[in-house]
Amino acid sequence: MAEQGPMAIAMRLRNQLQSVYKLDPLRNEQEEVKLKIKDLNEHIVCYLCAGYFIDATTITECLHTFCKSCIVKYLQTSKYCPMCNIKIHETQPLLNLKLDRVMQDIVYKLVPGLQESEDKRIKEFYQSRGLERVIQPSGEDSIPDTGLPFTSFDHSKAHFYRYDEQVSLCLERQSSSLSEKKDKTKLTLQQKFVRCSVRAEVRHLRKVLCHRLNVEKHQVQMLFNNESLPDHMTMKRLWISHWFGKAQPLVLHYTIKDKRTR
Repeated sequence: MAEQGPMAIAMRLRNQLQSVYKLDPLRNEQEEVKLKIKDLNEHIVCYLCAGYFIDATTITECLHTFCKSCIVKYLQTSKYCPMCNIKIHETQPLLNLKLDRVMQDIVYKLVPGLQESEDKRIKEFYQSRGLERVIQPSGEDSIPDTGLPFTSFDHSKAHFYRYDEQVSLCLERQSSSLSEKKDKTKLTLQQKFVRCSVRAEVRHLRKVLCHRLNVEKHQVQMLFNNESLPDHMTMKRLWISHWFGKAQPLVLHYTIKDKRTR
Protein backbone atom coordinates (compact mmCIF):
# COMPACT_ATOMS: atom_id res chain seq x y z
CA MET A 1 0.00 0.00 0.00
CA ALA A 2 1.26 3.48 -0.82
CA GLU A 3 2.69 5.54 2.02
CA GLN A 4 0.16 7.92 3.59
CA GLY A 5 1.28 11.56 3.85
CA PRO A 6 0.39 13.85 6.78
CA MET A 7 -2.45 15.50 4.84
CA ALA A 8 -4.01 12.14 3.95
CA ILE A 9 -3.86 11.02 7.60
CA ALA A 10 -5.40 14.27 8.81
CA MET A 11 -8.20 14.00 6.25
CA ARG A 12 -8.81 10.39 7.26
CA LEU A 13 -9.29 11.40 10.91
CA ARG A 14 -11.50 14.32 9.93
CA ASN A 15 -13.71 12.06 7.79
CA GLN A 16 -14.01 9.61 10.66
CA LEU A 17 -15.13 12.36 13.00
CA GLN A 18 -17.62 13.68 10.46
CA SER A 19 -19.16 10.24 9.95
CA VAL A 20 -19.35 9.46 13.68
CA TYR A 21 -20.63 12.80 14.91
CA LYS A 22 -22.67 13.76 11.82
CA LEU A 23 -20.72 16.99 11.29
CA ASP A 24 -21.64 18.96 8.21
CA PRO A 25 -18.48 19.42 6.09
CA LEU A 26 -20.03 22.57 4.57
CA ARG A 27 -20.70 24.23 7.93
CA ASN A 28 -19.16 27.59 8.86
CA GLU A 29 -15.50 26.96 9.83
CA GLN A 30 -15.81 29.55 12.62
CA GLU A 31 -18.69 27.68 14.19
CA GLU A 32 -17.58 26.16 17.50
CA VAL A 33 -18.19 22.45 18.04
CA LYS A 34 -17.79 21.02 21.54
CA LEU A 35 -16.96 17.34 22.04
CA LYS A 36 -16.07 15.37 25.13
CA ILE A 37 -12.64 13.72 25.12
CA LYS A 38 -14.22 10.40 26.09
CA ASP A 39 -16.22 10.52 22.84
CA LEU A 40 -12.94 10.63 20.90
CA ASN A 41 -11.17 7.90 22.86
CA GLU A 42 -11.75 5.18 20.27
CA HIS A 43 -9.71 7.24 17.80
CA ILE A 44 -6.83 8.26 20.08
CA VAL A 45 -6.43 5.31 22.47
CA CYS A 46 -4.03 2.43 21.81
CA TYR A 47 -5.74 -0.93 21.36
CA LEU A 48 -2.83 -2.74 23.05
CA CYS A 49 -2.30 -0.72 26.24
CA ALA A 50 -5.63 1.15 26.49
CA GLY A 51 -3.73 4.42 27.01
CA TYR A 52 -3.49 7.52 24.87
CA PHE A 53 -1.08 7.25 21.93
CA ILE A 54 2.58 7.90 22.77
CA ASP A 55 4.83 8.08 19.69
CA ALA A 56 1.81 7.18 17.56
CA THR A 57 2.82 4.61 14.93
CA THR A 58 0.67 3.47 12.03
CA ILE A 59 0.77 0.18 10.11
CA THR A 60 0.97 1.18 6.44
CA GLU A 61 -0.89 -1.94 5.26
CA CYS A 62 -4.15 -1.29 7.17
CA LEU A 63 -3.66 2.21 8.72
CA HIS A 64 -4.32 1.07 12.30
CA THR A 65 -2.42 3.14 14.86
CA PHE A 66 -0.77 2.14 18.16
CA CYS A 67 1.85 3.40 20.60
CA LYS A 68 5.29 2.79 19.12
CA SER A 69 6.57 0.73 22.06
CA CYS A 70 3.35 -1.33 22.16
CA ILE A 71 3.33 -2.35 18.49
CA VAL A 72 7.11 -2.97 18.33
CA LYS A 73 6.89 -5.30 21.34
CA TYR A 74 3.80 -7.03 19.91
CA LEU A 75 5.48 -7.67 16.54
CA GLN A 76 8.37 -9.50 18.17
CA THR A 77 6.07 -12.52 18.36
CA SER A 78 3.62 -11.84 15.53
CA LYS A 79 3.51 -10.45 11.99
CA TYR A 80 -0.22 -9.67 11.93
CA CYS A 81 -2.11 -6.52 12.89
CA PRO A 82 -3.63 -7.00 16.38
CA MET A 83 -6.85 -5.27 15.30
CA CYS A 84 -7.68 -6.66 11.84
CA ASN A 85 -5.28 -9.63 11.63
CA ILE A 86 -3.91 -8.56 8.24
CA LYS A 87 -0.37 -9.79 7.51
CA ILE A 88 1.95 -6.79 7.87
CA HIS A 89 5.07 -8.30 6.27
CA GLU A 90 6.29 -11.81 5.50
CA THR A 91 9.53 -11.59 7.51
CA GLN A 92 10.03 -7.99 8.74
CA PRO A 93 6.76 -6.41 9.93
CA LEU A 94 8.66 -3.47 11.43
CA LEU A 95 9.44 -2.27 7.89
CA ASN A 96 5.76 -1.42 7.41
CA LEU A 97 5.45 0.82 10.46
CA LYS A 98 5.49 4.62 10.14
CA LEU A 99 5.58 7.26 12.87
CA ASP A 100 2.29 9.18 12.71
CA ARG A 101 3.36 12.66 13.81
CA VAL A 102 0.06 14.24 12.78
CA MET A 103 -1.92 11.86 14.98
CA GLN A 104 0.48 12.42 17.89
CA ASP A 105 0.12 16.18 17.59
CA ILE A 106 -3.68 15.80 17.64
CA VAL A 107 -3.52 13.61 20.78
CA TYR A 108 -1.27 16.09 22.59
CA LYS A 109 -3.64 18.95 21.76
CA LEU A 110 -6.74 17.02 22.80
CA VAL A 111 -5.49 15.57 26.10
CA PRO A 112 -4.47 18.23 28.67
CA GLY A 113 -1.11 17.66 30.35
CA LEU A 114 -0.24 14.52 28.38
CA GLN A 115 2.74 16.00 26.50
CA GLU A 116 4.17 17.62 29.65
CA SER A 117 3.81 14.36 31.56
CA GLU A 118 5.53 12.37 28.81
CA ASP A 119 8.39 14.88 28.50
CA LYS A 120 8.94 14.69 32.27
CA ARG A 121 8.97 10.87 32.17
CA ILE A 122 11.53 10.83 29.33
CA LYS A 123 13.74 13.37 31.12
CA GLU A 124 13.71 11.26 34.32
CA PHE A 125 14.50 8.12 32.28
CA TYR A 126 17.68 9.63 30.80
CA GLN A 127 18.76 11.24 34.07
CA SER A 128 18.42 7.97 36.00
CA ARG A 129 20.75 6.27 33.49
CA GLY A 130 23.29 9.06 33.22
CA LEU A 131 22.53 9.72 29.55
CA GLU A 132 22.30 13.10 27.89
CA ARG A 133 19.12 13.61 25.93
CA VAL A 134 19.65 15.38 22.60
CA ILE A 135 16.67 16.82 20.78
CA GLN A 136 16.56 15.72 17.16
CA PRO A 137 16.72 18.74 14.81
CA SER A 138 13.82 19.41 12.49
CA GLY A 139 13.81 20.40 8.85
CA GLU A 140 15.26 19.01 5.63
CA ASP A 141 18.70 18.45 7.17
CA SER A 142 17.36 16.46 10.10
CA ILE A 143 18.78 13.05 10.87
CA PRO A 144 16.59 10.24 9.45
CA ASP A 145 14.37 8.48 11.98
CA THR A 146 15.98 5.09 12.65
CA GLY A 147 13.62 4.08 15.41
CA LEU A 148 16.52 4.12 17.92
CA PRO A 149 16.78 6.48 20.92
CA PHE A 150 18.39 9.75 19.80
CA THR A 151 20.97 10.41 22.54
CA SER A 152 24.68 10.99 22.88
CA PHE A 153 25.13 7.29 23.71
CA ASP A 154 27.76 5.64 21.49
CA HIS A 155 25.68 3.08 19.57
CA SER A 156 28.79 1.76 17.80
CA LYS A 157 29.64 -0.09 21.02
CA ALA A 158 26.23 -1.73 21.30
CA HIS A 159 24.89 -4.89 19.70
CA PHE A 160 21.75 -4.63 17.60
CA TYR A 161 19.74 -7.64 16.51
CA ARG A 162 17.39 -7.37 13.58
CA TYR A 163 13.84 -8.61 13.89
CA ASP A 164 14.39 -11.17 11.15
CA GLU A 165 14.14 -14.85 11.96
CA GLN A 166 17.64 -15.78 13.16
CA VAL A 167 19.89 -18.79 12.57
CA SER A 168 22.99 -19.86 14.52
CA LEU A 169 26.04 -21.00 12.55
CA CYS A 170 29.35 -22.62 13.38
CA LEU A 171 32.08 -21.80 10.83
CA GLU A 172 34.86 -24.39 10.91
CA ARG A 173 38.12 -24.20 8.96
CA GLN A 174 38.70 -27.23 6.75
CA SER A 175 42.30 -27.97 5.81
CA SER A 176 43.26 -30.44 3.12
CA SER A 177 46.96 -30.01 2.38
CA LEU A 178 49.87 -30.16 4.82
CA SER A 179 50.79 -26.53 4.20
CA GLU A 180 47.23 -25.44 5.03
CA LYS A 181 47.34 -27.39 8.31
CA LYS A 182 50.53 -25.59 9.31
CA ASP A 183 48.85 -22.25 8.58
CA LYS A 184 45.58 -23.22 10.23
CA THR A 185 45.92 -21.04 13.32
CA LYS A 186 46.82 -18.00 11.20
CA LEU A 187 43.75 -18.22 8.95
CA THR A 188 41.15 -19.47 11.41
CA LEU A 189 38.33 -17.44 12.94
CA GLN A 190 38.87 -16.68 16.61
CA GLN A 191 35.09 -16.52 17.04
CA LYS A 192 33.58 -19.31 14.97
CA PHE A 193 29.97 -18.99 16.18
CA VAL A 194 27.80 -16.55 14.20
CA ARG A 195 24.16 -15.50 14.48
CA CYS A 196 22.55 -13.95 11.41
CA SER A 197 19.31 -13.47 9.51
CA VAL A 198 17.86 -16.43 7.61
CA ARG A 199 17.87 -14.12 4.57
CA ALA A 200 21.67 -13.86 4.63
CA GLU A 201 23.35 -15.54 1.67
CA VAL A 202 26.55 -17.57 1.31
CA ARG A 203 28.21 -14.58 -0.38
CA HIS A 204 27.66 -12.56 2.80
CA LEU A 205 29.47 -15.19 4.86
CA ARG A 206 32.34 -15.16 2.40
CA LYS A 207 32.56 -11.39 2.69
CA VAL A 208 32.69 -11.63 6.50
CA LEU A 209 35.45 -14.23 6.31
CA CYS A 210 37.46 -12.10 3.89
CA HIS A 211 37.23 -9.15 6.26
CA ARG A 212 38.03 -11.13 9.42
CA LEU A 213 40.91 -13.14 7.93
CA ASN A 214 42.25 -10.38 5.68
CA VAL A 215 42.15 -12.48 2.51
CA GLU A 216 40.76 -11.91 -0.97
CA LYS A 217 37.31 -13.09 -1.95
CA HIS A 218 38.47 -15.65 -4.51
CA GLN A 219 40.48 -17.40 -1.77
CA VAL A 220 37.42 -18.26 0.35
CA GLN A 221 35.14 -21.18 -0.44
CA MET A 222 32.12 -22.23 1.65
CA LEU A 223 31.40 -25.95 2.01
CA PHE A 224 28.78 -28.27 3.42
CA ASN A 225 29.67 -31.99 3.56
CA ASN A 226 32.61 -31.24 1.25
CA GLU A 227 30.28 -29.74 -1.37
CA SER A 228 30.77 -26.16 -2.53
CA LEU A 229 27.84 -23.83 -1.78
CA PRO A 230 26.56 -21.31 -4.38
CA ASP A 231 26.85 -17.63 -3.46
CA HIS A 232 23.12 -16.94 -3.88
CA MET A 233 21.92 -19.67 -1.47
CA THR A 234 20.18 -18.25 1.62
CA MET A 235 20.63 -19.59 5.13
CA LYS A 236 16.93 -20.48 5.25
CA ARG A 237 17.17 -22.61 2.13
CA LEU A 238 20.37 -24.20 3.39
CA TRP A 239 18.80 -24.98 6.76
CA ILE A 240 15.65 -26.53 5.27
CA SER A 241 17.48 -28.59 2.67
CA HIS A 242 20.46 -29.78 4.75
CA TRP A 243 19.85 -29.26 8.48
CA PHE A 244 16.09 -29.45 9.07
CA GLY A 245 15.19 -31.19 12.33
CA LYS A 246 18.70 -30.97 13.76
CA ALA A 247 19.81 -28.85 16.69
CA GLN A 248 21.52 -25.51 16.23
CA PRO A 249 24.10 -24.43 15.25
CA LEU A 250 24.27 -25.27 11.58
CA VAL A 251 27.86 -26.36 10.91
CA LEU A 252 29.54 -25.02 7.77
CA HIS A 253 33.15 -25.37 6.64
CA TYR A 254 35.35 -22.97 4.73
CA THR A 255 38.65 -23.35 2.96
CA ILE A 256 41.31 -20.73 2.26
CA LYS A 257 43.02 -21.21 -1.09
CA ASP A 258 46.55 -20.09 -1.81
CA LYS A 259 46.65 -16.43 -2.89
CA ARG A 260 48.24 -17.35 -6.21
CA THR A 261 45.44 -19.81 -7.06
CA ARG A 262 42.34 -18.54 -8.80
